[in-house]
Amino acid sequence: HVQLQASGGGLGQAGGSLRLSCVASGGTFSNYAMGWFRQAPGKEREFVAGITWSGGSISYSNSVKDRFTITRDNAKSTLYLQMNLLNIEDTAVYYCAAQYGTNWLEDESKYGYWGQGTQVTVSS
Repeated sequence: HVQLQASGGGLGQAGGSLRLSCVASGGTFSNYAMGWFRQAPGKEREFVAGITWSGGSISYSNSVKDRFTITRDNAKSTLYLQMNLLNIEDTAVYYCAAQYGTNWLEDESKYGYWGQGTQVTVSS
């Protein structure tokens, strides 16, 4: 089964940028649709962005659309999330996730594999 390792979080400035990466191992990366989710303190985990195995279909939550970009490099078994125009509300632990053989990008319950999470903190 695929194992996921997220990285790239840290402290960002409001209006600035960060890029998250998620490296997959132990499986054929191109067999999985991938997603990013986040959980802010005291809140439930929420969908951020998702991408099909080929990158042909992408979905974003309304709160990050036009600011964040999800991409993948199947040759490197790596998922990315480019986060621009950060705001304080983006502060959260970010998780990458994988689902095998389906493309329910926004449905958290369809993702069977999760990374450990990486903290993103945005300051003003």
